[in-house]
Amino acid sequence: MMIAAFDVHYFADGRASAGAVLFHQYTDPEPALEYVGLTDGVTQYLPGQFYRRELPCILRVVEQFNETPEEMLIDGYVMLGDRPGLGKHLFEFFAGRTRVIGVAKSQYRDSFGVEVFRGESKRPLYVTSAGVDPYTAAGRIKVMHGSHRVPALLKRVDLLARGKV
Repeated sequence: MMIAAFDVHYFADGRASAGAVLFHQYTDPEPALEYVGLTDGVTQYLPGQFYRRELPCILRVVEQFNETPEEMLIDGYVMLGDRPGLGKHLFEFFAGRTRVIGVAKSQYRDSFGVEVFRGESKRPLYVTSAGVDPYTAAGRIKVMHGSHRVPALLKRVDLLARGKV
């Protein structure tokens, strides 16, 4: 199975850098592949419409892949209450053929996320999903490599997007 995790970093000049790490199993300590894509002219942030800003950046990186992953992890929510969030839009873009798991570090009002506690942290991650049961998705995030709140590969993709690796 191929799994991809994404993160996007925004620059003050209107550009964005999206990073992706690909791996085979949730317990993998290192990525199999890494990608970065730059996007110019990124849309301004609009509350509740974050996907308009982030989705094009993620899709730019996906264009570099040799195959479409079976699962994708995003930094954020799949659903924002009863409205589609970034993850749901990504799921729909791939016509439901790729499962999407959202991993958020903070709780979004009116949104349901399965709380996942990792390491010694007293603060949970909030896991949502499309195409896979949210409790199953939460279990996958729980077993990811690393002893801290944020799994090692999710920290890696954050640093990759920021150009710090």
